[in-house]
Amino acid sequence: MRPFLNALYDSAAALAALFMVLLLITVLSSILGRELHFLIPGTDAYAGYFMAGAGFLALAHTLRRGEHIRVTLILGALPPQARHRLELFARGLAVVLGGLLAWFSVRLVFQSLEFNDISTSNDATPLWIPQLSMALGSCIFLIALMDDFLLEWLGQTRDPAAQAGHE
Repeated sequence: MRPFLNALYDSAAALAALFMVLLLITVLSSILGRELHFLIPGTDAYAGYFMAGAGFLALAHTLRRGEHIRVTLILGALPPQARHRLELFARGLAVVLGGLLAWFSVRLVFQSLEFNDISTSNDATPLWIPQLSMALGSCIFLIALMDDFLLEWLGQTRDPAAQAGHE
């Protein structure tokens, strides 16, 4: 199961990187268009879509590498048993909040499909298309949060910050 999960997180990160490259291309084409006096409709909207997609798709990979901000001042001062309980509580709360984020992100995609929502900018993109990257990234992030919670529950947790060379 671990190789599959790692491949899932890495694939989402690779897709996030692709979105960052597309963001760069979109912004550069918009700048070039202004300088050469031509307009590519929707470049501003698409830059926003790519930026949001990159952010959401990178969440799980970032969590697994220990790059999310964690305040460990209290955890470091606690005895191991209390630290374990607090970690379980925090990670459990993160799973609940991540689940809500995933649920409402997926729901938003279905609502946009149902109501045929389109972008208000001049490109008139169906909004479910860019929202799909947010929903996918949120769902993969939820899987990563559940993965972390389960590892902590089983006592197989690792210190992601130390693993990434931050402590």
